[in-house]
Amino acid sequence: MTHIKKCTLPIILFAFFACSKGGDSNPPPPDIPPSFALNTLKVNGVYNGFTYYNSNTKPVIKFSFSTKIDHASVSNSVLFKDNAGATVAYNTTYENSDSTIVIIPADSLDFITQYVVTVSTALKSQVKGALRTAVSIQLTTQLDSTNKFPVISDSALLDLVQLQTFAYFWNFGHPVSGMARERNSSGDIVTTGGTGFGIMAMIAATNRNFINRTDAVTRIQKIVSFLQHNCTSYHGAFAHWINGSTGATIPFSEKDDGADLVETSYLMQGLLCARQYFNSADATEQQLRNDINALWNGVEWNWFRKNNEQVLYWHWSPKYNWDMNMAVSGWNEALIVYALAASSPTSAIPKTVYDNGWAKNGAMKNGNAYFGVTLPVGPAFGGPLFFAQYSFLGINPHGLKDTYADYWVQDSSHARINYLYCVNNPKSFNGYSTSSWGLTASDDNITGYSAHAPDNDNGVISPTAAIASLPYTPVESMNAIRFFYYTMGDKLWGEFGFKDAYNLTNIWFANSYLAIDQGPEIVMIENYRTGLLWQLFMSCPEIKSGMLTLGFQSPYF
Repeated sequence: MTHIKKCTLPIILFAFFACSKGGDSNPPPPDIPPSFALNTLKVNGVYNGFTYYNSNTKPVIKFSFSTKIDHASVSNSVLFKDNAGATVAYNTTYENSDSTIVIIPADSLDFITQYVVTVSTALKSQVKGALRTAVSIQLTTQLDSTNKFPVISDSALLDLVQLQTFAYFWNFGHPVSGMARERNSSGDIVTTGGTGFGIMAMIAATNRNFINRTDAVTRIQKIVSFLQHNCTSYHGAFAHWINGSTGATIPFSEKDDGADLVETSYLMQGLLCARQYFNSADATEQQLRNDINALWNGVEWNWFRKNNEQVLYWHWSPKYNWDMNMAVSGWNEALIVYALAASSPTSAIPKTVYDNGWAKNGAMKNGNAYFGVTLPVGPAFGGPLFFAQYSFLGINPHGLKDTYADYWVQDSSHARINYLYCVNNPKSFNGYSTSSWGLTASDDNITGYSAHAPDNDNGVISPTAAIASLPYTPVESMNAIRFFYYTMGDKLWGEFGFKDAYNLTNIWFANSYLAIDQGPEIVMIENYRTGLLWQLFMSCPEIKSGMLTLGFQSPYF
């Protein structure tokens, strides 16, 4: 036993030193290949951050890194996809001693389409290091600049635009009421103001022999009879939306379920033009004129002052009375309301309502210059272009003046400012140009619908804005019409003329047509060509008298 005890300590010490000498309990850390980063990228030789517009359809995309790239890792780490998520095949080469990857699509890309090229962190260097941060670029290809339709004369093109757009009101008019549907997807919902624009379009179509006079009278009489016998009027005014089959009011919003004085004004503007145009001794035309006068004389304009205030109110509801509380005050699209209200044979307003309510005693004046163009009245930059269009489908702005403005200067300045804003393109949206311009109310892919203007610009162009400005900016508008038809025709031209809007920044084209956008195109083209609707409206004896009462001067009075 004594011998065994003496040998134990040397054995233990030997084991300890043997283990320490091997070093297995603290192995050295493994070698980790260094990560690497993107140094530069270029598309077709140009660096522009991570977003590229107007690329050709065979772009050369170069990603340059801080080290040599492992070729075998590229196919799994570089993804090229279109905006629908479909994979795009590409070819790869290398430059700068394999530190630059050159990507070229195998086949030509589609025009005016968005693509995304992504390099993930699965990309490896030749020493097996990983890309530190993924890289993604967005690429939008250029428009196809070839003509989509044969080139015709400008006069023939304007004929075509009027004819095709007219089909919205004629072929697509509601089968029961004849009124204009709100939009091409609205079913039984018809619009009062859009119907007024549609009636003016029918007059232009008759004058151009798109339809015959008898058919036009029959259709307009159908509309007038429906308004008289099927629809509810509220102190002579009609609702914004109506059921085209039954005549029932369709609320535009919860409390907007009764009279809409502005929409009614657009309707009356169209009806008065029809009264003046269909002026023969024929019994059907006499009946039409009589029925139009009954509707016109039935509007209690002065009642919409809400207890004799010095302003007109936009809405009245049988349930909510004046709760909408929206005064019709300028400057906006509603000058026609005051022109008609002052001209009424049965319920005229005094001049004080115009001066205090509409003109706000001069507070609607502007006088500032935008892009070197002075704007007499209205908001900064003029607002949406329908301000210069809806009321002036009938009111002739040539030589029209009052205390506050020269209205030809106002409207033409507004249109030119809108054009120059788009050309200058301060927000750098894709696709704005001397041919692609026009901001006004329309559908869009950002908010659904918006009154686009320089101070409410989200990249959406509305063709009606430029087209209906033809009298004010003939060169600029004609350039736009050619562009919309020849260059963009495969995207914009359809059954009822030009579709409502487009956005070339994130590539969207509306499939919609709206009555209040289609109508001004036909009417203002006609006013540019012949002045027909201006002549008709300004020939109304009531209008001459009423506008003179408000202090207007015009060579047409």
